[in-house]
Amino acid sequence: MRVLILHGWQGSGEGHWQRWLASRLREAGHHVQFPELPECDVPCPDRWGAVFRSELGRLAARRDDERIVVAHSLGCVLWLREAAAVAASRRVDRVALVAPPGPGAEIEQLAGFYPTGAEHDAVAAAAGHTRLVCSDDDPYCPGGAAHVWGEPLGLETDLVRGGGHLNVDAGYGPWPELEGWCLGTRTSPAPAARYAGAKNGAEM
Repeated sequence: MRVLILHGWQGSGEGHWQRWLASRLREAGHHVQFPELPECDVPCPDRWGAVFRSELGRLAARRDDERIVVAHSLGCVLWLREAAAVAASRRVDRVALVAPPGPGAEIEQLAGFYPTGAEHDAVAAAAGHTRLVCSDDDPYCPGGAAHVWGEPLGLETDLVRGGGHLNVDAGYGPWPELEGWCLGTRTSPAPAARYAGAKNGAEM
Protein backbone atom coordinates (compact mmCIF):
# COMPACT_ATOMS: atom_id res chain seq x y z
CA MET A 1 0.00 0.00 0.00
CA ARG A 2 1.27 3.47 -0.95
CA VAL A 3 -0.32 6.50 0.71
CA LEU A 4 -0.12 10.20 -0.13
CA ILE A 5 -1.26 12.54 2.65
CA LEU A 6 -2.11 16.13 1.72
CA HIS A 7 -2.34 18.75 4.47
CA GLY A 8 -4.33 21.96 4.37
CA TRP A 9 -3.81 25.65 4.96
CA GLN A 10 -1.20 26.27 7.67
CA GLY A 11 -0.19 22.62 7.60
CA SER A 12 -0.91 19.81 10.04
CA GLY A 13 0.94 20.55 13.26
CA GLU A 14 1.75 18.44 16.28
CA GLY A 15 -1.18 16.36 17.45
CA HIS A 16 -3.01 16.47 14.12
CA TRP A 17 -4.57 13.21 13.01
CA GLN A 18 -2.61 13.32 9.73
CA ARG A 19 0.69 13.13 11.58
CA TRP A 20 -0.66 10.33 13.74
CA LEU A 21 -1.88 8.44 10.66
CA ALA A 22 1.42 8.84 8.81
CA SER A 23 3.31 7.46 11.80
CA ARG A 24 0.96 4.53 12.25
CA LEU A 25 1.08 3.49 8.61
CA ARG A 26 4.86 3.78 8.44
CA GLU A 27 5.20 1.67 11.56
CA ALA A 28 3.06 -0.96 9.84
CA GLY A 29 5.54 -1.02 6.95
CA HIS A 30 3.60 0.95 4.34
CA HIS A 31 5.01 3.57 1.98
CA VAL A 32 3.82 7.03 3.12
CA GLN A 33 4.37 10.39 1.42
CA PHE A 34 3.50 13.40 3.57
CA PRO A 35 5.00 16.43 1.81
CA GLU A 36 5.26 19.87 3.34
CA LEU A 37 3.48 21.95 0.73
CA PRO A 38 5.22 25.28 0.05
CA GLU A 39 4.38 28.44 1.96
CA CYS A 40 1.37 26.85 3.60
CA ASP A 41 0.38 30.06 5.41
CA VAL A 42 0.00 31.89 2.08
CA PRO A 43 -0.52 29.00 -0.35
CA CYS A 44 -0.16 29.32 -4.10
CA PRO A 45 -2.32 26.91 -6.14
CA ASP A 46 0.25 26.66 -8.93
CA ARG A 47 3.12 25.81 -6.57
CA TRP A 48 0.99 23.38 -4.61
CA GLY A 49 -0.14 21.81 -7.87
CA ALA A 50 3.45 21.29 -9.03
CA VAL A 51 4.37 19.50 -5.80
CA PHE A 52 1.20 17.43 -5.97
CA ARG A 53 1.94 16.22 -9.50
CA SER A 54 5.47 15.25 -8.49
CA GLU A 55 4.21 13.36 -5.44
CA LEU A 56 1.53 11.60 -7.46
CA GLY A 57 4.24 10.41 -9.84
CA ARG A 58 6.17 8.93 -6.93
CA LEU A 59 2.99 7.29 -5.63
CA ALA A 60 2.53 5.54 -8.97
CA ALA A 61 6.11 4.19 -9.03
CA ARG A 62 4.97 0.64 -8.21
CA ARG A 63 2.02 -0.48 -10.28
CA ASP A 64 1.01 -3.45 -8.18
CA ASP A 65 0.66 -1.55 -4.89
CA GLU A 66 -2.65 -0.06 -3.85
CA ARG A 67 -2.58 3.74 -4.05
CA ILE A 68 -4.44 5.86 -1.51
CA VAL A 69 -4.77 9.64 -1.07
CA VAL A 70 -5.88 11.11 2.25
CA ALA A 71 -6.45 14.87 2.16
CA HIS A 72 -7.59 17.35 4.76
CA SER A 73 -9.06 20.81 4.26
CA LEU A 74 -7.27 22.75 1.49
CA GLY A 75 -5.51 19.52 0.50
CA CYS A 76 -8.95 18.27 -0.60
CA VAL A 77 -9.43 21.36 -2.76
CA LEU A 78 -6.00 20.71 -4.27
CA TRP A 79 -7.04 17.18 -5.22
CA LEU A 80 -10.29 18.44 -6.76
CA ARG A 81 -8.43 21.11 -8.75
CA GLU A 82 -5.98 18.55 -10.12
CA ALA A 83 -8.32 15.61 -10.66
CA ALA A 84 -9.01 16.31 -14.33
CA ALA A 85 -5.30 16.19 -15.12
CA VAL A 86 -4.62 12.83 -13.42
CA ALA A 87 -3.42 10.48 -16.15
CA ALA A 88 -4.75 6.94 -16.31
CA SER A 89 -1.32 5.62 -15.34
CA ARG A 90 -1.44 7.69 -12.14
CA ARG A 91 -5.03 6.92 -11.21
CA VAL A 92 -5.36 6.02 -7.53
CA ASP A 93 -7.49 3.34 -5.94
CA ARG A 94 -9.06 5.25 -3.05
CA VAL A 95 -9.33 8.85 -1.89
CA ALA A 96 -10.58 10.24 1.41
CA LEU A 97 -11.45 13.95 1.36
CA VAL A 98 -11.78 15.20 4.93
CA ALA A 99 -13.42 18.56 5.66
CA PRO A 100 -12.86 20.44 2.39
CA PRO A 101 -13.46 24.17 2.82
CA GLY A 102 -15.80 25.99 0.47
CA PRO A 103 -15.46 29.25 -1.44
CA GLY A 104 -18.19 30.74 0.71
CA ALA A 105 -15.74 30.95 3.63
CA GLU A 106 -14.21 34.00 1.88
CA ILE A 107 -10.73 33.53 3.33
CA GLU A 108 -8.35 35.79 1.44
CA GLN A 109 -5.39 33.38 1.52
CA LEU A 110 -7.47 30.63 -0.11
CA ALA A 111 -9.24 32.66 -2.79
CA GLY A 112 -6.85 31.60 -5.57
CA PHE A 113 -7.89 27.96 -5.21
CA TYR A 114 -11.45 28.72 -6.37
CA PRO A 115 -13.20 27.93 -8.57
CA THR A 116 -11.77 24.43 -8.64
CA GLY A 117 -13.24 23.44 -11.98
CA ALA A 118 -14.01 20.05 -10.44
CA GLU A 119 -16.51 17.98 -12.41
CA HIS A 120 -18.23 14.74 -11.54
CA ASP A 121 -16.72 12.66 -14.36
CA ALA A 122 -13.16 13.95 -13.85
CA VAL A 123 -13.23 13.26 -10.12
CA ALA A 124 -14.66 9.79 -10.73
CA ALA A 125 -11.96 9.04 -13.32
CA ALA A 126 -9.08 10.08 -11.04
CA ALA A 127 -9.77 7.37 -8.44
CA GLY A 128 -11.50 4.06 -8.10
CA HIS A 129 -13.46 5.38 -5.13
CA THR A 130 -13.65 8.83 -3.55
CA ARG A 131 -15.16 9.31 -0.13
CA LEU A 132 -16.07 12.58 1.58
CA VAL A 133 -15.88 12.90 5.36
CA CYS A 134 -17.32 16.15 6.66
CA SER A 135 -19.32 17.70 9.47
CA ASP A 136 -22.59 19.57 9.61
CA ASP A 137 -21.04 22.62 11.30
CA ASP A 138 -17.71 23.26 9.59
CA PRO A 139 -17.01 27.01 9.86
CA TYR A 140 -14.82 26.85 6.75
CA CYS A 141 -17.57 25.45 4.52
CA PRO A 142 -20.75 27.51 4.73
CA GLY A 143 -23.63 25.47 3.47
CA GLY A 144 -21.89 22.23 4.41
CA ALA A 145 -19.42 20.16 2.40
CA ALA A 146 -22.03 17.46 1.80
CA HIS A 147 -24.05 19.99 -0.18
CA VAL A 148 -21.19 22.05 -1.65
CA TRP A 149 -19.02 19.10 -2.75
CA GLY A 150 -20.67 15.76 -2.06
CA GLU A 151 -23.92 16.18 -3.96
CA PRO A 152 -22.67 17.79 -7.20
CA LEU A 153 -19.68 15.44 -7.43
CA GLY A 154 -21.64 12.32 -6.49
CA LEU A 155 -19.38 11.44 -3.57
CA GLU A 156 -20.21 8.84 -0.97
CA THR A 157 -20.38 10.93 2.20
CA ASP A 158 -19.88 10.33 5.90
CA LEU A 159 -21.52 13.20 7.80
CA VAL A 160 -20.15 13.81 11.30
CA ARG A 161 -22.58 15.63 13.55
CA GLY A 162 -20.92 18.50 15.41
CA GLY A 163 -17.44 17.66 14.10
CA GLY A 164 -16.39 21.20 13.20
CA HIS A 165 -13.38 21.23 10.89
CA LEU A 166 -12.34 17.70 11.92
CA ASN A 167 -8.98 18.98 13.12
CA VAL A 168 -7.06 19.03 16.40
CA ASP A 169 -9.25 21.75 17.86
CA ALA A 170 -12.31 19.63 17.15
CA GLY A 171 -10.75 16.71 19.03
CA TYR A 172 -9.14 14.80 16.17
CA GLY A 173 -5.68 13.55 17.00
CA PRO A 174 -5.66 9.74 16.86
CA TRP A 175 -8.30 8.56 14.37
CA PRO A 176 -8.36 4.75 14.39
CA GLU A 177 -11.41 4.51 12.13
CA LEU A 178 -9.58 6.32 9.34
CA GLU A 179 -6.53 4.13 9.89
CA GLY A 180 -8.79 1.11 9.56
CA TRP A 181 -10.23 2.47 6.31
CA CYS A 182 -6.72 2.90 4.90
CA LEU A 183 -5.81 -0.65 5.92
CA GLY A 184 -8.98 -2.04 4.42
CA THR A 185 -10.40 -3.32 7.69
CA ARG A 186 -13.24 -0.78 7.70
CA THR A 187 -15.56 0.21 4.87
CA SER A 188 -16.09 3.66 6.38
CA PRO A 189 -13.67 6.08 8.07
CA ALA A 190 -16.55 7.74 9.93
CA PRO A 191 -15.23 8.65 13.39
CA ALA A 192 -16.73 8.09 16.77
CA ALA A 193 -17.54 11.33 18.60
CA ARG A 194 -14.51 12.71 20.41
CA TYR A 195 -15.23 16.27 21.44
CA ALA A 196 -14.06 16.34 25.03
CA GLY A 197 -11.87 19.41 25.45
CA ALA A 198 -12.35 20.49 21.85
CA LYS A 199 -12.58 24.13 20.91
CA ASN A 200 -13.08 26.15 17.78
CA GLY A 201 -9.77 27.09 16.13
CA ALA A 202 -8.20 28.32 12.95
CA GLU A 203 -5.79 25.54 12.06
CA MET A 204 -6.89 23.86 8.87
